[in-house]
Amino acid sequence: MRIPELVNVPSRAKGSRWGMSIATGNGYKPSEQIPLGKRTTDEGLPMKIAEIRTYLMDAPLERPFAYSQAWFDRRAALLVEVVAEDGLSGWGECFGPMTRAVAGAVEFLKPALVGQDAMATEALWQAMYNRTRDHGQKGVAIEALSGIDIALWDLKGKALDLPIHRLMGGPLRSRVQAYATGFYRTRDPNQRDRLVAEAERHVADGYAAFKLKLGFGVADDIGLCEAVRKRVGDKVAIMVDANHAYDATAAIRLGRAIERLDIGWFEEPVPPEDVEGYRQVKSALAIPIAGGEAEFTRWGFRRLLAERALDVAQPDTCAVGGISECKKIADMASAFGVRTIPHCWGSGVAVATALQMLAVIPHTPPALQPIEPLLEFDRSEHPYRMAVVKSPIVPRDGWVDIPTGPGLGIEIDRDAVRRYSVA
Repeated sequence: MRIPELVNVPSRAKGSRWGMSIATGNGYKPSEQIPLGKRTTDEGLPMKIAEIRTYLMDAPLERPFAYSQAWFDRRAALLVEVVAEDGLSGWGECFGPMTRAVAGAVEFLKPALVGQDAMATEALWQAMYNRTRDHGQKGVAIEALSGIDIALWDLKGKALDLPIHRLMGGPLRSRVQAYATGFYRTRDPNQRDRLVAEAERHVADGYAAFKLKLGFGVADDIGLCEAVRKRVGDKVAIMVDANHAYDATAAIRLGRAIERLDIGWFEEPVPPEDVEGYRQVKSALAIPIAGGEAEFTRWGFRRLLAERALDVAQPDTCAVGGISECKKIADMASAFGVRTIPHCWGSGVAVATALQMLAVIPHTPPALQPIEPLLEFDRSEHPYRMAVVKSPIVPRDGWVDIPTGPGLGIEIDRDAVRRYSVA
């Protein structure tokens, strides 16, 4: 298995502004015994939610692309802004292309949130989930909840002048290695040559790991894996993702054929509903099995973990229930000896969210030289991915520093949000 094990990153960046103290810009110090859940504004009153805004983002692609299930001709996302009574606001992102449906779910949740204490993230999470659980334990309702929860954490961090990972007890690491995601199919001729050339570009750009998109037929997938491994050599980590294109029989046949190529993990080999199929594939292959981007909440992951269906859990923070829930899932996965490497496929808001989570994901297993989690960094066409943040998040030699500014550690470019928003 070649999931990169390249460094043991120090837990605190050299020259970090935080040092050994968590004193903040608003004067709070650990010695001040403020009761749990009673964090207040400077006036001594709860920081109440005044408004929740949604922004439907949409932009056409110059070159449509496909994964194993569908074609994309545009990139869509839903951003959420939670505004406090004093005007301070936090931002989140909801995963998935069903932006109008998710925006409707956000509207449904607003009455349960406006006027409530924005600092009470756990209480608000429970209120949102309990309001929708009879009708939406997965999918759109949880994606809406996720974006709101992320925005609440961003707002809390800004109010306390701390990054989210400090509020969650971190950081365990100050930077993470990124792996490149891409390798989508287009309508151009000579797809294999184009994809091999893409692999060469990622390596030239400093990535020591990338993930191939499979699911286009077992023979085609085997040929692509062989061609890419031959071209990039043995020092680059290759993971593969079928996006649940196969049943267990075909996935096992594919996995056995590419095991010799030293594949880091085989992602979504079978449909997400087929937990028994996951177990069959996992039992048959030496390649680690990854999945979970299409699963929701700790209750959804409980079965995957209890039935030993995964080696690598991949919750998407913007879909699984937000930061509050993703941290619970990562801790639960650690108890089962399963590593967590979050799925990430969105704008700069989603990338910043994944980085805050990655700062606090536990080492599984703990060791002096532990296997560190990775950041999924989408390299496919996305017109506004980093346009919506004023300081784009860019890997340097394949590594990304975890933002240390308040909240998510990013500043939103409102002009770009307006430019790419649709009515």
